[in-house]
Amino acid sequence: MTESRNNPPPMTPSQPYLLRALNEWLVDNGMTPQILVDTRCPGVEIPATVKAEDHRLVLNISPGAVRDLLIENDYLSFVARFSGVSRGVLIPVAAVRAIYARENGQGMMFPETPDETGPVPAPERHSTTPRPPAEKPNRTGGKPDLKVIK
Repeated sequence: MTESRNNPPPMTPSQPYLLRALNEWLVDNGMTPQILVDTRCPGVEIPATVKAEDHRLVLNISPGAVRDLLIENDYLSFVARFSGVSRGVLIPVAAVRAIYARENGQGMMFPETPDETGPVPAPERHSTTPRPPAEKPNRTGGKPDLKVIK
């Protein structure tokens, strides 16, 4: 049993779940959901007529602006009109950097995933002296040692 606690199975990314939830929340509150897309990410398919500024593109994904919006675990897709012409858009979820309301900026930013930016550097140590391990009290049973932090 301790083996499964030490090595839990890998979890799926939370970003697509958060995108779906935040999109629904924004629409339910009468806001205009917009996404910020990093167009450098592999798999981004946007019309050639759409120009991104600094590889960043803001897209309105409100029900009035897009048709057939689908937010899957790997991709976000929809049909929208660009210069009066309906075009399909396909965006990897990993390319979405933020979802927010146009009206008030409420929403969430997402970090770049490590596999897109290369290896994650080791965190810097601020102290050169090693920290001693925390002492664990000898326990003979009873209640767990949990603290309520407010």
